[in-house]
Amino acid sequence: IITLSDLECDYINARSCCSKLNKWVVPEVIGHAVVTVLMLISLHWFIFLLNLPVATWNIYRYIMVPSGNMGVFDPTEIHNRGQLKSHMKEAMIKLGFHLLCFFMYLYRLVSKNS
Repeated sequence: IITLSDLECDYINARSCCSKLNKWVVPEVIGHAVVTVLMLISLHWFIFLLNLPVATWNIYRYIMVPSGNMGVFDPTEIHNRGQLKSHMKEAMIKLGFHLLCFFMYLYRLVSKNS
């Protein structure tokens, strides 16, 4: 979110912004897929079903990168067609999702040990 807002305010250029963001795309996809599979294996159905759409979206977004682009975040296209706003909106939604998951996991941890 901070990197995208820096780009929006023109504090950094599009190429450095996209290279910073693209280096975290693959670890995010792998990490979220692993967490989703672990929830399936451990039979935590509600959390699995909550994580499945986000993991599917991350995989879809990674697979659908057009050939010739630098990655999910491409410096030549980030200012076109409102992509910067959509990337910012997606980052805010993911932040809310991860905060919700954090508090759900924390509650389950505390309630299990009580």
